[in-house]
Amino acid sequence: MSLFVDIKKKLKGFYLNVSFETNGDYLGILGASGSGKSMTLKCIAGIETPDEGIIVLNGKVLFDSKNKINLKPQERNIGYLFQNYALFPNMTVEENIGIGLVTSKSEKKKKVNEMINLFDLQGLEKKYPNELSGGQQQRVALARCIIYKPDILMLDEPFSALDSYLKEKLQTEVLELLNIYEGEVLMVTHSRDEVYKFCKNIVVVEKGNSILIGNTKEIFENPKIKEVAILTGCKNISRCEIISDNKVYALDWDITLEVEQKINNKINYIGIRAHNFEIIDNICENSKRNIIECKIDKIVEDVFEYNIMFKNKNSNIKSDTSIILYKVKKEEWDNRKNKENLYLILPENSLLFLE
Repeated sequence: MSLFVDIKKKLKGFYLNVSFETNGDYLGILGASGSGKSMTLKCIAGIETPDEGIIVLNGKVLFDSKNKINLKPQERNIGYLFQNYALFPNMTVEENIGIGLVTSKSEKKKKVNEMINLFDLQGLEKKYPNELSGGQQQRVALARCIIYKPDILMLDEPFSALDSYLKEKLQTEVLELLNIYEGEVLMVTHSRDEVYKFCKNIVVVEKGNSILIGNTKEIFENPKIKEVAILTGCKNISRCEIISDNKVYALDWDITLEVEQKINNKINYIGIRAHNFEIIDNICENSKRNIIECKIDKIVEDVFEYNIMFKNKNSNIKSDTSIILYKVKKEEWDNRKNKENLYLILPENSLLFLE
């Protein structure tokens, strides 16, 4: 099973230009709000029409601007879970689930009952959407998508309409429910946690452009591009200048960092995730390198950790970009005797070299 997409479309404010291919594994489209993610899904579904390009699903051409092919949405066999679920408010659960089926009355009833049982909706058959919880509405919408065995299931921000305390439980449920479905899964999200949990591969979209495609875990470990690092949750990014093959100067942090590997001469930024510093007791541990003496600016308490915002104590740079974030477990910080003097190592294997 595979989906090939290579499309362009002029939109208000930017130009959509995305290209990617799936290989049977769940694929996530990760991007900030307004980056063109949902528009990409709408073009695949046939709700919107690209200006040019091609879309092929399992060898079937859905859209081809050169050959003037543009199949109607109902001819594409695509399951589309909308952001707000798009359930019909005047229809019951069983009516909503069976709305897309074209078959005999008895066969429809049989298939709807199968979905009711599979999606744990027993007892809700005669309920209307406004009588359901957010999680129940989501299960009804998923059942409606899956009942007619689409070639691909597209999920548009599937958890954005849910209360935060419900999300983790429902994410686990949806992962289990998706095991029922045997086709392609394409998921749009701005949440790095969701895309990491659900998708083996990701396409990163920035201002309408697909800027990086690859294995999800590999991209999180090595984002390569500044915008991708930001989308995957990196809070600390500095402009940098390359000094030599293995030395780089972080302009915003006012520190020279030394590494064993040869530094790519295309990099313009260096980053480190807030959890990836190593704490040491004093700067005299001269066997270590890439140590920064911290001037603590602010400590903000979280549920399980402290967010420590600091600057390089030995720097005169006063801009906001010089502030660095260090996240430390409460127990580790509370047990420290010396909280006034903080020295952190930027480990080489945690540094992100970014274009």
